[in-house]
Amino acid sequence: MDLGLQGKKAIVAGASRGIGKAIAIDLAREGVDMAIVSRSQADLDKTAQEIRDETGRLIIPMALDVTRRDQVDRVVAEAAGQLGGLHILVNSASLPGGSPTGPIDTVVDDDLISDFNVKYVGALRMSRAAIPFLKE
Repeated sequence: MDLGLQGKKAIVAGASRGIGKAIAIDLAREGVDMAIVSRSQADLDKTAQEIRDETGRLIIPMALDVTRRDQVDRVVAEAAGQLGGLHILVNSASLPGGSPTGPIDTVVDDDLISDFNVKYVGALRMSRAAIPFLKE
């Protein structure tokens, strides 16, 4: 399928495995060069090599904790610089195991707050840092 993405530049958060990895693979198949980010550099390096081997695209693995605004701002700027611009941001970062579930009386506040900080506030941080580059 040709989605008209050939030559575009992206950052995919949460790309070392799961849905984020699947999105990164499909974007690369469409001709997108990208930075893939998550907390584990070792997992990122492996994923980046897999995607490069399959697609031949430029894949830059960069460790990042989306709960740290200083890291988000720095890594997004570095990624946009290395890629030569930015057209696409995918926010797919989440904690292993997903959101806390179960009866309301068993949900641990700190687990829920941590999950919210990664998924929702992390996406806000990533979007805020990417907007100036996306506007260019």
